[in-house]
Amino acid sequence: MYIKSLHYIQIGMQEIDQLKQAKEEKKNEEKDFILLIMNCYRYSDKADQQRDTWLKSIPEQIKYYHVLGDPNLENEFHFDEKERKLIVKTLDDYNSLPKKVIAAYHAVFKTFEFKYIFKTDDDQELVQPKFLDILMGLLSKPNAKGTKRPHYGGHIVDVPQAYLSKYYKIHPELPEYLPVYATKYCSGRFYFLSYEAIQNLIKQREKIEAEYLEDYAIGFHLHPFFKEHMLKLQTDNFFTG
Repeated sequence: MYIKSLHYIQIGMQEIDQLKQAKEEKKNEEKDFILLIMNCYRYSDKADQQRDTWLKSIPEQIKYYHVLGDPNLENEFHFDEKERKLIVKTLDDYNSLPKKVIAAYHAVFKTFEFKYIFKTDDDQELVQPKFLDILMGLLSKPNAKGTKRPHYGGHIVDVPQAYLSKYYKIHPELPEYLPVYATKYCSGRFYFLSYEAIQNLIKQREKIEAEYLEDYAIGFHLHPFFKEHMLKLQTDNFFTG
């Protein structure tokens, strides 16, 4: 009985070692930076154009995915590594963009070990190739004494007081009554979020899903702690679209 028990213990220890090794190997394959590009099936040609141009020369430290929505997806999400796509179980229309974005953040959070997520759109072209290298250098640099690591950054939009959005004039599918409340948020053209900020946003998923304007929704529902040291980026100088 003792020998048999010892044998089971040895097998169990071997399995634990194998799991540890597999986890370590997976960790070594992970990237500190994940780039998510919002796309939809209707405009798949835009994703193709990005793949054929500026995405070819992004730093190798960055892993990217075009994000699409499929309400009939069997699981919550699916990573297509060959096509560099992340498919999430949401509608694929404009009004569902907040749902698609937070679903994508949740998928990355559950799947990868990372430090930052970069977010942009399928109509954007990176015209300054060194931008991502410089940004990664800033985010990877040890913080000087007395300074705090940035959790959120991009082109900062300051909303000092509430107003009614007129964005429905550009996107008629949006409701005409769409209040935007006082906050600070980063324009959806390009922004970044830390692992900790993503973790905080996932807790606010239901609130974000109830919104219509994705970039505003992220900034509005992100806890103020993560907005204390927002990194201001002149994204108009680096992206066109």
